Amino acid sequence: MNFDTICVVGLGYIGLPTATMFASRRKKVIGVDVNQHAVDTINRGEIHIVEPELDIAVHAAVKEGYLRATTRPEPADAFLVAVPTPFKKGADAGNIPTPDLSYIQAAADSIAPVLKKGDLVILESTSPVGATEQMAAWLAEARSDLSFPQHSGEESDIRVAHCPERVLPGRVMYELIENDRIIGGMTARCSQASAKLYKTFVRGDCITTNVRTAEMAKLTENAFRDVNIAFANELSMICDDSNIDVWELIKLANRHPRVNILQPGPGVGGHCIAVDPWFIVSGNPQKSNLIRASRNVNDYKPIWLANKIIETVGLDNPDLKICFYGASFKANIDDLRESAALIVMNKVKEKLKNPIFVVEPNLKEGGEVSGASLVEIESGKKCDVHVFLVEHEQFLGMSKPEGIVIDAKGIF
Repeated sequence: MNFDTICVVGLGYIGLPTATMFASRRKKVIGVDVNQHAVDTINRGEIHIVEPELDIAVHAAVKEGYLRATTRPEPADAFLVAVPTPFKKGADAGNIPTPDLSYIQAAADSIAPVLKKGDLVILESTSPVGATEQMAAWLAEARSDLSFPQHSGEESDIRVAHCPERVLPGRVMYELIENDRIIGGMTARCSQASAKLYKTFVRGDCITTNVRTAEMAKLTENAFRDVNIAFANELSMICDDSNIDVWELIKLANRHPRVNILQPGPGVGGHCIAVDPWFIVSGNPQKSNLIRASRNVNDYKPIWLANKIIETVGLDNPDLKICFYGASFKANIDDLRESAALIVMNKVKEKLKNPIFVVEPNLKEGGEVSGASLVEIESGKKCDVHVFLVEHEQFLGMSKPEGIVIDAKGIF
């Protein structure tokens, strides 16, 4: 079938770039978001997030009439669900975070009334195994007049699939086109329809599999990265106790032809690596010991770092001004979700009465980050203590500030 009209539910860091990509290929795209500010901003041809090249593409798509944002889904040929999938912390007896699928359920409820025979529904949100089938169940419950793959197989009226995003913030516009896509349909026909849709703009391979394998693939990719980062973070804490420069140590160890240790940091943040491993653990608590231990290491690292800052500054020096450099979860973006930098700041603020400032070039001037004053680099340099938490490009070329410097990213 031809996908002339596409509805993208969720216009955040993944949904908006994806919607824009389809619109750039002259598809009619209806973007849906519950945030009225985001909707209004996009309809002006502007963006509400930071992502290189996205602003130009959105402006062109809106101006040419291929992209329009609204707060409610409208009839389309394909529906892409790209909403948040957070977790509920410590919701079970073992204190294991459990997935919160309420956003997916809300998205399913919103698109159900406008579904028609022949439509394709794809869940792009990173999800625990079984979430796509659950979404299909919610849709079937709402639309008993239509048939779905779980009941009618290849002959279903509605096709359902899972296709997780696999992009790096800051490079989304490039990687959406060039990266391979893993597509898991609830039937082979669902997979084929989804692959045809993505080939509208994807130059990478569209690799089809079953729906549960596709869900697990994304979780596996991020759990693998989390385990490797945990090794580097644990190593950094061990080196601190032994008075060893962890940056030099890793550089030397990586000269081995089969060793590639990652760089430590203040912890692990973001909407993927800090979240996805818990989806595996919650579904397999008895068999995911390494994944769970790695999550615990990375969750502990910002607490450990905050304690080091408190120890360095001292409880009896309330007049010392502290400046934190970077608040986002990774370099050169404005995304604060699950940010380890924010955890560090909040832990320090709980113990110290010192004035706290934040240099975050990707946030607008005049705001506040977690209650600390947002300032420019030159103002930050006037502080007494300097804590580098994110390696933004603006920090890489600056000279080392005077005073106490705590460098969690190896910038200096």
